[in-house]
Amino acid sequence: MEIEITSQLSALAHPNRLALFRLLMRRYPDAVPAGEIATALAQKANTVSSYLSTLSSAGLIRAERQGTSLLYRAQLEGLRSLFDDLLSDCCYNRPDICQPAVVQQPLVPRSDHPLNVLFLCTGNSARSIMAEAILQKEGDGRFRAYSAGSRPSPAPRPEVLDLLQEKGHETNGLRSRDLTAFSTGAAPQMDFIFTVCDHAANEDCPTWPGQPMSAHWGLPDPVKATAPDLAYQQTYEALRNRIRNFATLPFESLDRISLQHQLDDIGRLTSSA
Repeated sequence: MEIEITSQLSALAHPNRLALFRLLMRRYPDAVPAGEIATALAQKANTVSSYLSTLSSAGLIRAERQGTSLLYRAQLEGLRSLFDDLLSDCCYNRPDICQPAVVQQPLVPRSDHPLNVLFLCTGNSARSIMAEAILQKEGDGRFRAYSAGSRPSPAPRPEVLDLLQEKGHETNGLRSRDLTAFSTGAAPQMDFIFTVCDHAANEDCPTWPGQPMSAHWGLPDPVKATAPDLAYQQTYEALRNRIRNFATLPFESLDRISLQHQLDDIGRLTSSA
């Protein structure tokens, strides 16, 4: 057991390997191709391959074959084992050292106590803007929707605003914002944070006050599509389907773990009802 702890801690001690592991944790439960990891970390492919091998040997990640490609996913069992060994063995379960996690109350949206939801993307000009507008309408007053970007554009794309207006959404308050504006003490405390593009999910984010629940609801960038008008429509339909499923979840009967699984499942939904 001591050897296993040493191996896992050693694997995470290198800053670039830790950054890789944190990336996979942000993308969990998704599996990510090695090439995408290398691009996100701005590292050479052979260097990333070495990091992946070390983390795999330590039981912290695992490889999965999809066709001819290898994808990598965080191995939560290995991480839990590391935490259990450190907290149980190293501090002998003393409550003054290893205090149990605070039991958090269920998240239940109500019209008199709406929950705050933040949608993140890189540019905050298309997908996250759509998601903000859709939830603001579909949430029936039980949610407050926001959106932001890690590298926000000057403004939402005009095509997106036109589409939202055609669908009956209010667009006057929509604008592109930097995500750091929501990580300060003066900002509304978020209950949920959803990334809607892979780039945003791969990047380091601020430490959010209140430890909001999160999930990755990635969709292709419609701006880069060969038929952008169709892509905008498809993106809108996919987001509306996901958000409708989210807004109608039985929050009252879901504990945090069950709710997290539901959020992850919603991220795999397409535009089909």
